Amino acid sequence: MTATKTPAECETKEDVRAEIDRVDQALLSLFAERHRYVTRMAQIKTDPHEARDPVRIEAVIARLRERSLALDLDEDQAELVWRTLIDWNINYEKGIIAARRRTQ
Repeated sequence: MTATKTPAECETKEDVRAEIDRVDQALLSLFAERHRYVTRMAQIKTDPHEARDPVRIEAVIARLRERSLALDLDEDQAELVWRTLIDWNINYEKGIIAARRRTQ
């Protein structure tokens, strides 16, 4: 495996692409880990309406925006990604909960 390069150390497009691919793999692994927790949450919840918690969502987004700024990341872009992820997770949880209730 090649050594990790900082953005400033990348001298070619291939260098940059290799690092983006490395970061993408790390993100994918983190999304998979997060998904396992979402699945567990769906197993714990008993009603599909529990999947959407507006107060929790807005608290997560507010914290995300603060953390994004601290990392010099565009907070609007981060929010868009997270709201998409949250919406997908809500629908996923609802499906699991509803399916479980149908079989009980």
